[in-house]
Amino acid sequence: MATATMKANTMIEPMLGEFQQEAAVTKRILERVPSDKLTWRPHPKSMSLGQLAIHIATVPGAIATLAQGDGLDVSQAAFEPPQPKSAQEIHTAFEESVRTAETVLGAMTDETALGSWTLKRGDKEIFTQPRIGVLRSIMLNHWYHHRGQLSVYLRLLDVSVPVVYGPTADENPFM
Repeated sequence: MATATMKANTMIEPMLGEFQQEAAVTKRILERVPSDKLTWRPHPKSMSLGQLAIHIATVPGAIATLAQGDGLDVSQAAFEPPQPKSAQEIHTAFEESVRTAETVLGAMTDETALGSWTLKRGDKEIFTQPRIGVLRSIMLNHWYHHRGQLSVYLRLLDVSVPVVYGPTADENPFM
């Protein structure tokens, strides 16, 4: 039974907690990105290291902000991440993005979280789902996917890969 002391955003609280834990992991990985390799790419079709890192840095804030609205028309969006000029630019973007996501998630009510959000291309609907699903799939899962890509980029550049969920070939939190 709900009480008057319960917060209006109880549905988002676990996601906000997960986000904060994962932000710490993401920060560790972004801290390993070498400034002198930002234009490196593993394949001509791949994003550069810098583009991937800035994408990872900005996804949470950008998606949280998008989720405040009713949807997105992808025909009006640009998906090419910019090429950062320094690792500091990536770190600054990440800190701002985390603050934005925390603010948006912290203010979201259960009613808003369950409200419909639609992705379309022009007049064609691609999907409609509750905002909480968009936040889970596009903000978090999409974020984790690209973070995994970044760990591979780091390995290919012979940069020490930090602990994510357990030991890496470079670090073991259990030793």
